[in-house]
Amino acid sequence: MRKKADLPQKTCARCGRPFTWRRKWARVWDEVRYCSDRCRGVRGKPGGQGRA
Repeated sequence: MRKKADLPQKTCARCGRPFTWRRKWARVWDEVRYCSDRCRGVRGKPGGQGRA
């Protein structure tokens, strides 16, 4: 079993936070750009994280 610290990491294209590899992303890891559905949903909207 691998430690979480040993897993690959990327930086979210929207919020800039680092996130680690998840098993559900195993087949598409090269295409993953966002850390969450929230960041993926607001990718085209400048200046904020969703609603006020």
